[in-house]
Amino acid sequence: METYRNQNFQGKSFILDEVTFLECKLSDCDLYYSGGDFEWVNSNFENCRFHWRGPAKNMLALLQVIGALKPPQMPPQSSALIPNETQKPN
Repeated sequence: METYRNQNFQGKSFILDEVTFLECKLSDCDLYYSGGDFEWVNSNFENCRFHWRGPAKNMLALLQVIGALKPPQMPPQSSALIPNETQKPN
């Protein structure tokens, strides 16, 4: 298993299977996971994007189908957050 110890990463890509992060900080990284072993100890992930592949992606789909996990929801459109110009404030 590949081990990263006491390191800071920014804008990197990692395949998380068979990787250990010990006291690391990852910022704005792309993280790919297929379902293999991993270990994260005292590590932080900020603004990272997770990409699910293979068995991990299939497990997420199964959990959504059986209702154990809600599917991702789209954020409201920005126009819904802006009051209509014809409306008068209360």
